Amino acid sequence: MKRGDNLAEQLRVYFVVGSQDCDFSAAKTVEIAREALAGGAGVLQFRDKKSKLNDREREQLAGDLQALCKEYGALFFINDDVEMAIRLQADGIHVGQEDMALTQVRTLVSTDMLIGVSAGTVAEALLARDQGADYIGVGAMFATASKADAGEPIGPAGLKEIRAAVGPTLPIVGIGGITIDNAPSVLEAGADGVAIISAITKAESPREAAGRFQALF
Repeated sequence: MKRGDNLAEQLRVYFVVGSQDCDFSAAKTVEIAREALAGGAGVLQFRDKKSKLNDREREQLAGDLQALCKEYGALFFINDDVEMAIRLQADGIHVGQEDMALTQVRTLVSTDMLIGVSAGTVAEALLARDQGADYIGVGAMFATASKADAGEPIGPAGLKEIRAAVGPTLPIVGIGGITIDNAPSVLEAGADGVAIISAITKAESPREAAGRFQALF
């Protein structure tokens, strides 16, 4: 997908997953990812933090997830690891405020690789927009145990302020503690999509869980 395609639509159900979310099992991660993609996730972000996998196993898992994304027509993003994203020719890279700066990432990756940036304040969101982010991940929306570095929740009200500041066209994905019950408030605040971890990985049926989020649109 190149810039200019309907990225906002693809971002609607944005699944973030790593082996730490799936009992530290690569096989289970692939199994849950397949179910989530079958249920309608349009983006899968590989975020393998505090993993028990070695570097070779992590890259093998990333490649397996990338192959699944191609099979289901979803975008494959990598969190933070720019070198892996380049090696695998991922569709995108997502960086946080403590990761490599967007301007530096842009000098390293191919011109058609999408770059997402985490933003928790209006200032961070405006800087990301002005530096050419393809989308921003805004949060934390709510308290979350899935992402230890998510920061204090800013809630839908915080996202609404960011949407007003950056304007209507920059795609926004809400992240942090999002469930099927509170997701509508995130969308009403101006998000184009919702990023989900445990609401899918811990669901009895990840496929049905992803489908319920997709049905919100």
